[in-house]
Amino acid sequence: MIKIQRRPWFRSNFQLRGSVVPIILERSLFFALFGLLVCILYEFDYPVAQPILGNVIPSIVLALLLVFRTNTAYDRFWEGRKLWGMTVNISQNLTWQIWTGIKETTPQTRKGKIAALRLIAALAIAKKLYLRRERPDPELTNWLSPSQYQYLSHVQNMPLEMSYWLANYLQKQFEQGNLNIYQLTNLQQLIQNYLDNVGGCNRIVRTPIPLAYSILLKQLIFLYCLLIPFQFVQELGWFTGIFMAIISFSLFGIEEIGLQIENPFGYDPNDLPLDTICQNIGRDIEEFINNQNRKLIKKRIE
Repeated sequence: MIKIQRRPWFRSNFQLRGSVVPIILERSLFFALFGLLVCILYEFDYPVAQPILGNVIPSIVLALLLVFRTNTAYDRFWEGRKLWGMTVNISQNLTWQIWTGIKETTPQTRKGKIAALRLIAALAIAKKLYLRRERPDPELTNWLSPSQYQYLSHVQNMPLEMSYWLANYLQKQFEQGNLNIYQLTNLQQLIQNYLDNVGGCNRIVRTPIPLAYSILLKQLIFLYCLLIPFQFVQELGWFTGIFMAIISFSLFGIEEIGLQIENPFGYDPNDLPLDTICQNIGRDIEEFINNQNRKLIKKRIE
């Protein structure tokens, strides 16, 4: 039975790792001081108490905009997670079908199968790097030959090139009679699904939320936080600064969360754990290879 680990409630309240507090703290403090300034002006009988200003931007309008912004960003985050879940499944299916489908007619055939399986692990890493717009990483050297790694340094779309390597290997196995046409077709379909998967992730990266919408939402939040102290200073008095800190913290926090998760493939604390996913794919494939090698050794001994 898998137990779900729950973080202590009070400890989570004060946790900074993964939180947007360090990012929005400066903004919240600014509006807290601004609220305090409005309160001081009010205490010196300046006519700053203007309740009508709080109705310039109705709260419900701003709330709806924030909810739409957050929901849109979370949809992108969840779609990215589903696509990477499919990446794990396709990698496992490719591993299993290549190992069981290709006949081992010579010792070289087995070495070729192992190299193909390691290419699948490298393909996941290449996909991660491609989505992050990064060049080949030394992490790939654990799964590729030196010549393959060197070649990738001149390639823009690494997943596409490596998919070609894998498809070319399968075609050669078919021509050598180690793979029948039905198995070849299934494996080629899996590779095509993998490329469709990369395209789906790339669509998320290359189609950000419209800049005009993001700018407008920031402007509305800023204007709302500027105007609201004038509405409540008469009722709250010296608590206006604290009130503004809470209000601005809530608004900027929701807006920042949406900003972080709209592209879930980066390095933000709330992005998808792509490094861990790729490591798990590689670990599973290497474990599978080691298990098959142990079975072969045991069979030869018997």
